[in-house]
Amino acid sequence: MNKSQLQQHDREHLLHPFTDFNDLGNQGTRVITSAEGAYITDIDGHQMLDGMSGLWCCNLGYSRREISEAIYEQLNKLPFYNSFFQCTTVPSIELADMLADVTPAGMNNVFFTGSGSEANDTNLRIIRRYWDLKEQPEKRIVISRKNGYHGSTIGGASLGGMSGMHKQFQALDYIEHIQQPYWFGEGGDMSPEEFGVHAARCLDEKIQELGPDKVAAFIAEPIQGAGGVIIPPETYWPEIKKILDQYDILLVMDEVIFGFGRTGEWFGADYYGMQPDLMTFAKAVTNGYFPLGGTMVSDRVADVIKAKGGEFTHGYTYSAHPAACMAGIATINILRDEKIIENVRDNTGPYLAKRWAELAEHPIVGEARSLGLVGALELVKDKGSRARFDDKCTAGAVCRDMSIKNGLVMRATGDTMIIAPPLIMTTEQIDELVEKAHRALDDTARAMA
Repeated sequence: MNKSQLQQHDREHLLHPFTDFNDLGNQGTRVITSAEGAYITDIDGHQMLDGMSGLWCCNLGYSRREISEAIYEQLNKLPFYNSFFQCTTVPSIELADMLADVTPAGMNNVFFTGSGSEANDTNLRIIRRYWDLKEQPEKRIVISRKNGYHGSTIGGASLGGMSGMHKQFQALDYIEHIQQPYWFGEGGDMSPEEFGVHAARCLDEKIQELGPDKVAAFIAEPIQGAGGVIIPPETYWPEIKKILDQYDILLVMDEVIFGFGRTGEWFGADYYGMQPDLMTFAKAVTNGYFPLGGTMVSDRVADVIKAKGGEFTHGYTYSAHPAACMAGIATINILRDEKIIENVRDNTGPYLAKRWAELAEHPIVGEARSLGLVGALELVKDKGSRARFDDKCTAGAVCRDMSIKNGLVMRATGDTMIIAPPLIMTTEQIDELVEKAHRALDDTARAMA
């Protein structure tokens, strides 16, 4: 089929996630046909630097035959077997062992899923089971953050704090939300340091409001990804740690986006010096080559479930899928052998920070922030007041399209432009990314004038 035929069949048969179907019908889909390294190419032959690593997941880019060959070999040997009923496979054992080695100390158990959404649903099940076995069944409430993202299942979307999603389903009633650590958007006249403490203290206030004996866990991304790359002030996580240390409450860190090197450390928990009780992962664990997710379970929690629990009545058909686990093994081996994460920490991360900060001088950029290989630009009409162009987030949509036109994939979250490029990017490709982003900003400024 040619392009127009593909787009027509797409409109007739494919329901896309997070898509306005009116816009889709009017504009048609962008058909991606190939990829190499850090670049993707559409059906028109238009090549773009992928500033989003697919969907935050292709950290090693698109040319890693080691991963695809590992999957292929496993499919020929044992394409599938389940992990129910005291069964297992060699790849699932080996990947579990590797994950225990690279995750924070004290996290020696993993429950495999097919996605981050499934993993966060699993977290809810583990949290409840843990407190039941501890004979504290009244501890039921999970606290999350507004504008956080934890998946699209009923459980995951309830944990997430995105109002647009909550309007379309009935959220679970035992999940509460507190203020996000979004200094640029919500910090007012406070300094970043003051606001970091303020946002963290919202957790303490909510715990006191609900009752410490009723709160089971606090879940948060180390950096809010889909919410707009909200990098918390440096004072935020230390204050959160102090608060959690006061109460007997589990910490769940959602590392679906920031795990496996994006911050320049293996996990965001490592970067911020946190010791979670549960830790969600997915996406980059297989470099996006095969669906796989899971939750790392600390010894504190796993020991209770193993010793007292009997049967844990939870699981998925594709938990610990052998081909998915082989993809994870190959991915972790590349990250280790090629010292990808160390390079982000020592070289490309600092270089992106330097180049990305230059975009703050652009007339329509209110803030340029980055950490490791992730960044955001706040689009504003007036720098001094931080006023947006309008209340419809038009500037973000325009800038996203201008970015594509200039050969760069950036994502728009409202009027915030975000990037999460592959960790294999060179400094020359970072220069290319920044230059293309600058051209997209220029085009956006002209369009919004």
